[in-house]
Amino acid sequence: MPVALVWVAVSAKDLSSCDLRNHAGHLASRLAGRNINRKISLARKPIERFCAKAALEVSSSKPTSEKVSGLNGFQELCSVRTDGGSEKPMLSSERKVYEVVLKQAAMVNREAKVGDNGLLDVKPDLVLPGTLQVLEDAYERCGEVCAEYAKTFYLGTLLMTPERRRAIWAIYVWCRRTDELVDGPNASHITPMALDRWEQRLEDLFNGRPYDMLDAALSDTVSKFPVDIQPFRDMIEGMRMDLRKSHYKNFDELYLYCYYVAGTVGLMSVPIMGISQDSHATTEDVYSAALALGIANQLTNILRDVGEDARRGRIYLPQDELARSGLSDEDIFSGKVTDKWRSFMKGQIRRARKFFDEAEKGVTELDKASRWPVWASLILYRQILDAIEANDYDNFTKRAYVGKVKKFLTLPVAYQRALVYSPSTSKLPQIEQIF
Repeated sequence: MPVALVWVAVSAKDLSSCDLRNHAGHLASRLAGRNINRKISLARKPIERFCAKAALEVSSSKPTSEKVSGLNGFQELCSVRTDGGSEKPMLSSERKVYEVVLKQAAMVNREAKVGDNGLLDVKPDLVLPGTLQVLEDAYERCGEVCAEYAKTFYLGTLLMTPERRRAIWAIYVWCRRTDELVDGPNASHITPMALDRWEQRLEDLFNGRPYDMLDAALSDTVSKFPVDIQPFRDMIEGMRMDLRKSHYKNFDELYLYCYYVAGTVGLMSVPIMGISQDSHATTEDVYSAALALGIANQLTNILRDVGEDARRGRIYLPQDELARSGLSDEDIFSGKVTDKWRSFMKGQIRRARKFFDEAEKGVTELDKASRWPVWASLILYRQILDAIEANDYDNFTKRAYVGKVKKFLTLPVAYQRALVYSPSTSKLPQIEQIF
């Protein structure tokens, strides 16, 4: 499954479907202490040669309103059963994640200065002799990767200010590289120790000690924006979960996984996207909406990739909800579309759409220049759910996707929404009316 910039473009798990993984896989092997036989010169494109080279360089490193928001909002979103029943409010995973949301919002409120235009001020460059060109090259490389593998989102970032655009590219690339450690062609070589080394590199770049060019771009970004390290650590923890876990007992467990691999990206990106000066939402609410978009995108990835994951021995679906629907692992592995499966999928899609609904309110609170890429991502991902329905819920043998023409037509729609939507003050329909 495959950045959620979920504010950024796609969820971290979607990265595995891109050709870049063939070269980022070198990074996985080297972090795992394995040799790499494929030579950089064999890469097919200049950008791929760069990624392969970067991976080799990395390898030698050492080691209370009525709307759904805030704590009560996520309690409602995450406690609703897909079969229409009710569950205990506020599970442990939601509480754990919400504490991270509060920390991010508090950090922005404490550290960020707001300029006359209502946007978070960017700290000025502190340029040492000879480093300016290195940073320019680093950001340029990040932009090339984003343009190559997330074309729709890349176009949207061109409306952002140069500083914010480059920062988003840097985060995008780091998330891609992180995902490739466990989803790339050399993922079988990755061990927990390798991820520990990757996390140490993360600590180093946050402390101003980047290891390679791509690290340097992110290190520069986090020195300018009030970006906290915790979501980055949590994404690595999501990679650890993929190494040790292939089933999820309930939505509480699955929710935590979705936060780790996708919701984190929303928390990384809010300080960079900026909040509209006309927004009446709290910082906490904006972060909660960013988290909701990450969760929604990852749930969509999971529903789209059921068959693909099953062939790898993985089932990213709540076991208790499968059982309540009269389904088992054997039904997933057999890949037969039955009435029970259709009913189960309808409930899962309803849940994902509810998270998208919550995320929409957050997009309208962002700075106008940052809304376009987020709207494009949100609309495209919602259409994947439509495609699953159009395939009669056959996500075993058919891959739900949005065609190129439809993607192209989405851009002006997303652009129009970015321009005309003002910060939302409307009430969200009650959960009980939907489920």
